[in-house]
Amino acid sequence: MSEFEAPTGAPPQRPASPDRTARTRWLRLAALLVLLVVAAVTVVRVVSVTGPPSRDQLRERAGLTGKQELLVGVKDDQPGVSQLLENGAFAGFDIEIAYMIAEDLGFDAPRVRFLPIESEDRARRQARTPDGRYVTVDLVIASYSITDDRRRQGVVFSAPYLQTEQSVVTRADSDLRPTTFNDLAGRKVCTLATSTAERNLTAAGAKAHGRNRISQCIQELYDGKIDAVTTDAAILAGFVAPPPVEQAPPVNKLTNPKPLRHFDIGADGDELWGVNTGPDRAMRDLVNLSLEEARTGRNGKRWRAAFDRYLGYAQQYNDEQQVAVDRQPPPGPADKVEVRQWPWERFAWRHPNQPRTGLSPAVTRVRARRSSGC
Repeated sequence: MSEFEAPTGAPPQRPASPDRTARTRWLRLAALLVLLVVAAVTVVRVVSVTGPPSRDQLRERAGLTGKQELLVGVKDDQPGVSQLLENGAFAGFDIEIAYMIAEDLGFDAPRVRFLPIESEDRARRQARTPDGRYVTVDLVIASYSITDDRRRQGVVFSAPYLQTEQSVVTRADSDLRPTTFNDLAGRKVCTLATSTAERNLTAAGAKAHGRNRISQCIQELYDGKIDAVTTDAAILAGFVAPPPVEQAPPVNKLTNPKPLRHFDIGADGDELWGVNTGPDRAMRDLVNLSLEEARTGRNGKRWRAAFDRYLGYAQQYNDEQQVAVDRQPPPGPADKVEVRQWPWERFAWRHPNQPRTGLSPAVTRVRARRSSGC
């Protein structure tokens, strides 16, 4: 090969510059990040469409978004459970449970309005306002026992929040000492109309008659017109030993009160109290989420404080009959709720109306009562 001939073969390679190498790496990293973001967005969209709803979506479906006031139907004549006081406040175990649920739904105490509801109106959720009008409440929390008959009639219950049983009270000076329903045969016995106790009394051969209000039954017992009163033990316990924890007297005062005695009659089955949430499934799911938190999570101390303050206190004066089980009953299979919650939300989620950590139950109750006028 002469010195004028071109060399054969590939030209020599030039080494890549450092700037070009770094730029290539950054482009690859950027492309990878874009792919990860697209994948994450896709997963979020798929889960949002096909997965369980979030709490906010449940609140929107339940019609709570933008709602200014939560209406709750409650009893007003059951000491220790739910009672209207002369200062306009309501007090009792059911009231504390109602405030707990309401806060988890997004309503602090000033935005919860309690309305008295009669037993026969609980299924329809019809409560009476102070001016005499009937309105449909959002929730009924009124010592309402969960039964198959009521479900067949269309009542939609939450998971249970209290477990008690049927029992009987007599006047302490009575010769009647019932240990079974059969001991009430031939006796005049009063109970709540439309309650689960009426059927048992009829089967036992008792002279049963129902009243709209359990306080009417107790007044008849004081007056000697009947021999006994039967209903759930948690309701009767407050008449045997009215809770001395309320500063204001009750609106519904009974006259000529007499000492009462509480009897365990060995009734089959439990009385499980639930919330009538209405037909909206989202509302039921939200209430069940709150009750599950009371059973296993952050609301457990609130449930326990309410139980100890009212039902636990009454136990010492009702030694022959257990007032209620001191543990929230487990939910049924149909009460389980799946809610979408990303991993980081489990540590960060805290409802804006949830009481601050360390806030005592007493402080929470004082704030609630101050704002619970009917």
